[in-house]
Amino acid sequence: MPAGGAPQPNGGTVRAILETPGLSPVLAALPGARLVGGSVRDALAGLPVADIDLAVPDPPERVMAALVRAGIKAVPTGLAHGTVTAVSAGRPFEITTLRRDTETDGRHARVEWTDDWQADAARRDFTINAMSMDRAGAVHDYFGGGEDLVAGRVRFVGEAARRVAEDYLRILRFFRFFARYGRGAPDGEALAAIRAGLAGLGLLSAERVWSELKRILAASDPRRALALMAATGVLDAVLPEGADPARLAPLVAGGVPADPVLRLAALLTGPAEGLAARLRFSNQEAERLAALRAGPVPFPGDDDAALRRLLADEGRGALIGRAWLAPGVGPEWDRLRARLAAMPTPRFPLEGRDALALGARPGPAVGEALRRVRSWWLAGGCVADAEACRTQLRHALAGGSVTEP
Repeated sequence: MPAGGAPQPNGGTVRAILETPGLSPVLAALPGARLVGGSVRDALAGLPVADIDLAVPDPPERVMAALVRAGIKAVPTGLAHGTVTAVSAGRPFEITTLRRDTETDGRHARVEWTDDWQADAARRDFTINAMSMDRAGAVHDYFGGGEDLVAGRVRFVGEAARRVAEDYLRILRFFRFFARYGRGAPDGEALAAIRAGLAGLGLLSAERVWSELKRILAASDPRRALALMAATGVLDAVLPEGADPARLAPLVAGGVPADPVLRLAALLTGPAEGLAARLRFSNQEAERLAALRAGPVPFPGDDDAALRRLLADEGRGALIGRAWLAPGVGPEWDRLRARLAAMPTPRFPLEGRDALALGARPGPAVGEALRRVRSWWLAGGCVADAEACRTQLRHALAGGSVTEP
C-alpha cells in the first residue's frame, strides 16, 4: 500500500480472489470453508494477494476425505496442527481446522478443534488478520478489523498483553504490519504490551527473528516502524550490535531498493562480523552483508575505466550497494548507480587452458603469468580482447614483461 494511502474495501479484488483458478472446486468440496488471514486483509485493501489460506469447522480427517471424494489431491501437511493442503489446478491451498488455544508458553500453543469461528478469530494476532470471507464474498469481522484496516491501525485482538505473552514473535509481527499498513499514532496498548514483553524476545529462534526483521526491512517504507522499534527497545534487543534508523531514513527517502540485507547494512552502527552467524543468515546473505560492509567504493567522479575495473573485481551488486551506503543520496549518486547498472561486467578473457595451449607446463608459473596479464588488462580499463591478452601471455610465459597497456 502506498505510504499515506487509506485502504478501502475493494469489490474488484474480492471478486478476483474468489475467481482464483482452483479455488472454486475446493470451496465446492468444503462448503463450510472460508478464506482467512492475509488473503482477506489484502483483498479488502485492494492489494495483490499471494497465498490463499482457508479454515473449516471440520476436523482434518473429514477435510481429507471430502477433498479425495471431489477428486482433489489432499496432502496431510500438518495434521497435528489441523492443516491439510489441497492441490487444485496446480495451486496449493492450505486448509486448517478451526482451533482454540488450551495452553501457551510464549512461543507455542496447544490447541483443540472447534466449530466456533469467533473463537478461532480470537486466537489470531491482529484485528486485520482475524477476518474471514465465505464463498459468497461476505466478510465476517468479529473484532473491527475492517475499520482498523481503513484507519491504518494495527491493533491486537483482545488484550494486547495477553496476545504478546502467548507468542512473543507477535512483537516483531506488530512492527511488520505497522510498516505496511500503519498510519497515524500507533496503538498505545500495543506499545505498552511490547515494552513489557521485551524479555520474551530471547525465547525466539534466531531464524524467526531474522525472518520477521527481513520482512520489516522489505516494506516499501519501514522508517516509522524502525523508529518505533528503537523507541520501544525492540531494535536494541534484536540488533545488539548497534542500529540507528536515522542512517537508513535518507536512503529510503532517496529510493533505496527494498533489499533487506542492503538496508540492514545501512542500519547497522557496530561491527557485523558475528551478526550473520547469530541470526543464522544463509551463506549468500552472509557473503552479501560482508561485501557491502567492506571493499572499494565507487564515486560519481570515477571514469568508465575505473568503474569497469571495480566491476571486474567486485561485481555489480556489491558496487551498487556500496554506492547507496557511502553516502548514496543525491542526483550524482543516482547517475552513478544508473551507470553501474547499465555497464556490462567485464570478464577477463583468459583461463589456464590458454596458457597450456601456448605450450606452458602446468604449475605455479601459469597462475603467476595469468595474474600479470590480468593486471595489465585491468590497468587498461578491461577493454583488451582475448587475442591481445594472449599476446601478453606469451611474453609473460617466456619470462618477459607485459607491455604497457
